[in-house]
Amino acid sequence: MIGIVGIVVIFVMVFGGYLLAGGKFGIIVKALPFEMMMIGGAATGAFLLSNSGAAVKSTLGSIGKAFKGAKWKAEDYRDLLVLLFELIRLARQNPVGLEEHIEDPENSSIFSSYPKILADHEAVELICDTLRSASMNYNDPHQVEEVLEKRLEANLHHEQHSSHALQAVADALPALGIVAAVLGVIKTMGSIDQPPEILGKMIGGALVGTFLGVFLAYGFAGPIAARLAAVAQEDHHFYQLIREVLVANLHNHATSICIEVGRQNTPHDVRPSFSELEEAMKNTKQDAA
Repeated sequence: MIGIVGIVVIFVMVFGGYLLAGGKFGIIVKALPFEMMMIGGAATGAFLLSNSGAAVKSTLGSIGKAFKGAKWKAEDYRDLLVLLFELIRLARQNPVGLEEHIEDPENSSIFSSYPKILADHEAVELICDTLRSASMNYNDPHQVEEVLEKRLEANLHHEQHSSHALQAVADALPALGIVAAVLGVIKTMGSIDQPPEILGKMIGGALVGTFLGVFLAYGFAGPIAARLAAVAQEDHHFYQLIREVLVANLHNHATSICIEVGRQNTPHDVRPSFSELEEAMKNTKQDAA
């Protein structure tokens, strides 16, 4: 919702100020379709040229994240901590019983209690792969932490590709606006024998290209790219939380301490309170009993 408000504010402030200053929309409206064709078309072509088909599809599909925000909410972080609590507790009480859950999470009674987490393949694989490694005696906390860190860095880099692609478009738009403006000036010079009022409108139309390129770059493409990067970083905390808890588990801390390590490493705005998390874990103990 706040993204929509931002768009409205941009249009109202820019064009409202233009009107209040005595500007007229006639020249802009007349030149806009042609300038948009040149600038928007060139930007689209450059975007397609610099990205693979999969990257183009991923970028277009992720634009909605700039308005929806982060995928993982406060209740998801709480559910993740409770899920990890159940798995770690089971791993220590019954290592053999854990295997059915990490080898086939789709049919796991534990994972199925958290459908949103189960639907995220990266989160499930991160949990299962780490717990499986521990069961195979690959349990050096420092080595596991290094492996997980590299994996998370690679995932974050992949998730931020959309923001990088859009930022490249944003960087190109002002220059493409100048290209359109130069073409407008060339057109004007070809009509140099026309009266001043005609030439004035033609020059004004040419300058619309410069305006449009800068407006689209700094008013839309750039901010959306920055927002996508921020959303990817926010969602990245969810996977970092998995690493923190599972590495703490490899250090053989008590199960409740492992979960508390994760809770305290959760971003403040989505961090469950100690009492809320304690109550949720008590409920799982009662269900297990």
